[in-house]
Amino acid sequence: MAHCPRNAGRLTPDYGDADTCRRTVFAWLTRYNTRRRHSANGHLSPDAYERRHHTAKLTLAA
Repeated sequence: MAHCPRNAGRLTPDYGDADTCRRTVFAWLTRYNTRRRHSANGHLSPDAYERRHHTAKLTLAA
């Protein structure tokens, strides 16, 4: 069986230039890392999870 690359069959976008590529990747990372809900933390976005965590810590400290 011939080796098949992991991304075989996926379309690779043509960004045109490096700046467009950087902006597109930055926008994806921002959405993925801050707004995407994760099952590991109760289906909260990372931002919501951190806010809840810090609020709980402040409540315990008071």
